Amino acid sequence: MPRLSASATLAAMAEEKRRSASFWVLIGGGLFVVFVAVVGLLGYVAVQVIGGSANFGNSIGVIDVDGVILAADKTVDQLRTFDQDDSIKAIILHIDSPGGGAAASQEIYNEVRRIRDEKKKPIVASIQSVGASGAYYIASGANRIYANDASIVGSIGVIMEWTNYGDLLKWAKLRPEVLKAGSLKDAGSPTREMTPEERAYFQGLVDNMHTQFIRDVAAGRSMGTNVLTPLATGQVWTGQQALSLHLIDKQGGFRDALLETARQVGISGEPNVVKPPKKRRSLLDLVTSDADDLWPNPEQLLEKHAGFYFLWR
Repeated sequence: MPRLSASATLAAMAEEKRRSASFWVLIGGGLFVVFVAVVGLLGYVAVQVIGGSANFGNSIGVIDVDGVILAADKTVDQLRTFDQDDSIKAIILHIDSPGGGAAASQEIYNEVRRIRDEKKKPIVASIQSVGASGAYYIASGANRIYANDASIVGSIGVIMEWTNYGDLLKWAKLRPEVLKAGSLKDAGSPTREMTPEERAYFQGLVDNMHTQFIRDVAAGRSMGTNVLTPLATGQVWTGQQALSLHLIDKQGGFRDALLETARQVGISGEPNVVKPPKKRRSLLDLVTSDADDLWPNPEQLLEKHAGFYFLWR
């Protein structure tokens, strides 16, 4: 077998090194492309999981306010999250609710007003079928209220009620025994008739809350309380009627509110809608959660507390 000359040997070694270098360059480049693709995919998934979008800066945050309002924490947290997110250019409250607890409605209203007045981020209310009582209270804090022609709007009033089952106890020959300190400590007991003193006491509380309701809605709608008070009878109106009473700003559905709000904040084209992520219960939640949170016992289902409500029935 012929031997290669020294120069030929060196040339062969150099060629082998070049091939080896090219191989590792190709491997490295391929790994880099895969890495970039994986990072991009993970970033996209992360954005989708938190309710965002790859279309940053063109987003409208939408929060659903539906059903009876019993607590404020969830809605207030959602409002604050969207308020602090610079990619969310405006917030729309998509409302379909008859109202609910007085204090809960008031707390959400206060957060809506804070975002509107302090943060200056546009916040709009879009009433679907019903935006009454506490739900209208919340909507009145927004920059603008939309409602369909046949939407139910208004019901500016306060209600407190409970069922008196005193006669039923007598029929069953049951007699409640109460020890108290303070003449009004058991006011509103469902086991007996109210006294005139108790009725006047509760009516004073209801009237005070009604005054607060009128004051806040008037402030939110930039109306005088003298203008709003005649409308604060607990009555509801259709969206068509509410427009002439200045209880809403424009007739239209959610789509109208979305597109007009997008144009207002400088979004061209179709805006990206961002909603808060829904919490899903896992198998671990079923195992570790309090059973009462998942399946209320019969006593909880039957229990009904007397309370103060901004609620349309």
